[in-house]
Amino acid sequence: MAPFESRPAEEFDFKEILYTKSDWVATITINRPFNYNAYSTPALEELATAFRDAAFDDSVGVVVYTGAGERAFCTGGDVKEYEELYTERPRDYWKYMGLFKAYIESIVNTGKPVIARLNGMAVGGGNESQMACDLAVMAEHAWIGQVGTRVGSVAAGGATQWLPIMIGDRRAREMLFFNGRIDARKALDWGLVNRVVPSVTKGGDFIENASVEQIKQAQAKEDGYAIDLRMLDETVDELVQQLLQQFPECVRYTKQQVNFWKDLAWHQTIGHARDWLALHYTSYEPWEGMRAFVQKRTPDYMGVRERAAQGGSSEFLWGPPSLDCPACGAEGIPSGFTHCGVCGVLLNGAAAEAGADASSSAGEAS
Repeated sequence: MAPFESRPAEEFDFKEILYTKSDWVATITINRPFNYNAYSTPALEELATAFRDAAFDDSVGVVVYTGAGERAFCTGGDVKEYEELYTERPRDYWKYMGLFKAYIESIVNTGKPVIARLNGMAVGGGNESQMACDLAVMAEHAWIGQVGTRVGSVAAGGATQWLPIMIGDRRAREMLFFNGRIDARKALDWGLVNRVVPSVTKGGDFIENASVEQIKQAQAKEDGYAIDLRMLDETVDELVQQLLQQFPECVRYTKQQVNFWKDLAWHQTIGHARDWLALHYTSYEPWEGMRAFVQKRTPDYMGVRERAAQGGSSEFLWGPPSLDCPACGAEGIPSGFTHCGVCGVLLNGAAAEAGADASSSAGEAS
């Protein structure tokens, strides 16, 4: 077998994604609709493998990237997985970011045009994923957003790097600071996507500029409303056919040239982001933010601020590891503890008083 001989898509034993190749098009689909197509750690490896295969296969001219179903294109990383695994083993988040980096770069470096087919919401790393693509076609019921600062993280996997390039500095800050929803028409106006197509129907007829209420009714399949992705597929196919009628080597080098600013911003910052995010996972903010997400409650944002304003610790859950036990000699006990966690003895004197104060602040913050 030649080193880069084409392999049938069905040879890949993917569990988290769907992969097909036909008529010069490779289609890669995140197949996790049960959690809005959030990618897991294994999914990142499968996605990078599929994009690399599509890049090397001479029978593929264009790649289409999408999500399963009609609710979500991709909602980024699996926050439940983050909360269960990476807040407990932050060093492993550094490894995870290595997989994420390889995944994003597999899109940017395909050497072939990649079209994001936005069949639903593109949130967090889902927006970063669609920005890594060359073109994006968006169904009108979909929306785009970032969530980093709301869950105790920073959207430094493409959003902080590329949003200022794509939509301008002020709009980028608005998206990153406020984590609001950008609807399809605004996404088109801002330059986040190339095309927006109707996707809401009533009685089988497409509705142009569907209202928020009509979109909700369509997603709930109420009063004859429905979501229909036929026009999305037709528009994606039109772009595919246009791209196939270009010289492939010229397209490849055009992509490389246009990637200059994306590459510059990415490679200047992603290594730093990878290390900082791994270290940050040892702190209070991701613990509170991701637990709140999993528990479906509002994070205690002001509690963090109040801890700092009152002179307490806003970085550690139970305060910095600054106490020692006079009885058993245990060291590095959190300042919020009134008793030794090893032998159970009451921590005496100023240590106990400081521990009580810190514990009280923690109770007020929670």
